[in-house]
Amino acid sequence: MPLRLIFMGTPDFSVPTLHALAEAGHEIAAVYTQPPRPAGRRGLELTKSPVHQAAEALGFTVYTPQSLKSLEEQEAFRALRADAAVVVAYGLLLPRPILEGTRLGAYNGHASLLPRWRGAAPIQRAVMAGDRETGMMVMKMDEGLDTGPVAMTERVPIGPDMTAGELHDIMKETGARLMVAAMAALERDELALTPQPAEGAIYAKKISKEETRVDWSRPAEDVHNHIRGLSPFPGAWCEMHVGGKAERVKLLRSMLSEGSGTPGEITDAETLAVACGEGAVGLRELQRAGGKPMAAQDFQRGAKLGVGMRLT
Repeated sequence: MPLRLIFMGTPDFSVPTLHALAEAGHEIAAVYTQPPRPAGRRGLELTKSPVHQAAEALGFTVYTPQSLKSLEEQEAFRALRADAAVVVAYGLLLPRPILEGTRLGAYNGHASLLPRWRGAAPIQRAVMAGDRETGMMVMKMDEGLDTGPVAMTERVPIGPDMTAGELHDIMKETGARLMVAAMAALERDELALTPQPAEGAIYAKKISKEETRVDWSRPAEDVHNHIRGLSPFPGAWCEMHVGGKAERVKLLRSMLSEGSGTPGEITDAETLAVACGEGAVGLRELQRAGGKPMAAQDFQRGAKLGVGMRLT
């Protein structure tokens, strides 16, 4: 028999899993997502989350509580009489009554090889750290932060120039397939759980504004990983003189390059190679404030950055 599920998720990353579970024939009793948030240029329009929009298009009942801590919300959750909850990047703390509010528990799709990169930004942190591999995992949730026993894993390689955005798109589809497989095993009462190892836990804290600026004094490999790990959002950035004035520019793609010099100094204007603390990186895609992402050659036509200019 197909399972009766409560789906809990918010961003675009979660949408493929919702679609995949519905297509697999499971009954979606309700969808929980974060409340609509102010958006638009002036922040005056309330915008529904990607999961909210997808759920409405599929005809599912949607709930958007600010919190799940109240007795009223917990009783409403239990009243859905679901077999299990599926959680993918929901963004709200699930208290024990919610974790225990279904017949079989809550199962989380997490984008790392746990216990490495528990927490909010596992995809970006893996790329920023230069990891060669990551993966999707399905775990049964407990009250800790991504500490529950693991049910299924699918490993995903990280290419040397892959951005966090590219990895995100691979992982969301991988996660959808894996969760469908996990729910099929749960339906058959064949979902085995393995406790996470005690060693190797690293936390993927949320990306802060303070760490997005490029530090050219670091080795080229670190700078390259920093740029691709923050691409496309929020975007690593530096200041450079464009048209005679200092301008903040996002750096979206880079590559390891030849050359050396004072950190931040352009060593090759044609390839936009920039010296780092050790080695150099070539800038491949940039974005001026209010503009669209541009290939380095197109950017150079307007910026005309020369050898010896400093990026800070």
